[in-house]
Amino acid sequence: MKHVVYLSSILILVLFAGCQKSASPQFPNGRIVDLSHSFDSQTIYWPTEEGFKLEKEHDGVTPQGYYYASNKFCAPEHGGTHIDAPRHFAVSSNALDQIPLDQLIGNGIVIDVTRQSEANRDYLVSPDDFANWEKQNGQIPNGAIILLRTGFAKYWPDRVKYMGTDERGEGAVAKLHFPGLSPEAARWLSTNRQIKAIGLDTPSIDYGQSTTFDTHQILYAKNIPAFENVGDMSALPAKGFWVIAMPMKIGGGSGGPLRIAAILP
Repeated sequence: MKHVVYLSSILILVLFAGCQKSASPQFPNGRIVDLSHSFDSQTIYWPTEEGFKLEKEHDGVTPQGYYYASNKFCAPEHGGTHIDAPRHFAVSSNALDQIPLDQLIGNGIVIDVTRQSEANRDYLVSPDDFANWEKQNGQIPNGAIILLRTGFAKYWPDRVKYMGTDERGEGAVAKLHFPGLSPEAARWLSTNRQIKAIGLDTPSIDYGQSTTFDTHQILYAKNIPAFENVGDMSALPAKGFWVIAMPMKIGGGSGGPLRIAAILP
């Protein structure tokens, strides 16, 4: 009887180990493309924000003879390549530290609207843009991370070309001109497709002339975060790559600096 129990225990352990092995996901191999802008004195922030500040505290050889460097920085949550946590516009949705990690890693797709955005700085990505993508590539897969390529990353860090103005202060907000996701498209996506997150290469998921930020409200009420000021996407295919988006984990944050990359096959 003891031998039977012993053998049964071994069998359970072997089966468990086999399940564990088969369930382990394989990390994707391929070329890594950095989709983040550096944070420095040129980093673009909303006109009402002061921007990124880096202060050197130590930079040189110590009395003990070794080199030592240390800085401190100050920055708003929203600016540069960053993430909007759903809490940013939805009081009951996830704060930055509450977003599940698996929502920030997934299969990426690119909706390319560079031609439309070149012709119209205030272009609104529409449901038709998603429909056209699906005609060529199949239905947007469940769990996808969508990247909207407007082509505006090429203007970084020129504030006039990128945002429409280099003026600062509350009065400058009305002079912002850049593409974004239309509320109709945001509503269609959040209702008809199961996506993890969405990002784009402009300062806001709503276009520059928005005053009510409806797209923010629609997406974030469904706990769909957005990546803003994403870098150059020109090397990315329409589909078939991975996205890894790792923000600073700020407790209770409404957003924060983001390091985002794509892994191409």
